[in-house]
Amino acid sequence: MTELTYPHVGATRTGPLPAGYRHLRYRTRIGAGEAVLTRAGEAILTFAMHRATGARIVADAGRAAPGVRLTVGLGPLRAPCEVVWVSEHGFGYGTRPGHPATGEEAFQVEIDDRGDVWFTVTAFSRPAGTLMRLGGPVAVGFQHLYARLCGRALRRVSTVTS
Repeated sequence: MTELTYPHVGATRTGPLPAGYRHLRYRTRIGAGEAVLTRAGEAILTFAMHRATGARIVADAGRAAPGVRLTVGLGPLRAPCEVVWVSEHGFGYGTRPGHPATGEEAFQVEIDDRGDVWFTVTAFSRPAGTLMRLGGPVAVGFQHLYARLCGRALRRVSTVTS
C-alpha cells in the first residue's frame, strides 16, 4: 500500500476512529438468513453493491483484496481509493491522491443471533482540498446519502432469489 493520504490505515476495522475527522456510522437491516448474508458479502466484495447505486467503478481487480486500487465515480466526482483490509463479508478502502477527502470507509454485513442481516458503513474523513472544505455540510450530507444508497442497493441485490 502506497500513496494513501492519511496515517490511520485500518482504523475502520480495528477502531476507535481517529480524532480530527468526521465520523460516519450507518447501520441498516437488509434481510434475514445465511443466503442473504452470503449474497450481500459477495456483492460488497465484487463491487456490485457500489455499481448498483449507479456509481462507476474502475478497479484493477474484480474483487476486493488489500492493495486493489479503484476509482469510484459519481457524476463529475472521481474518488481514487485503495483497499486496505478485507473480511469474509466486507472491506475497507482508503483515500489516494486526487480524492476530494482524506480518510477511510468500510462496508460490511453481519448476521445477528436472530438471523437478521445488517449492513454497516463506518468511515472517518475530512476535506482534502478547498472545494470539499467549501462544500462543508453538503459534503457531509452526500456521504450520509451515499451510505443509505449503498444499503438500499445491497438490500435489492442480496434479497433477489433466482
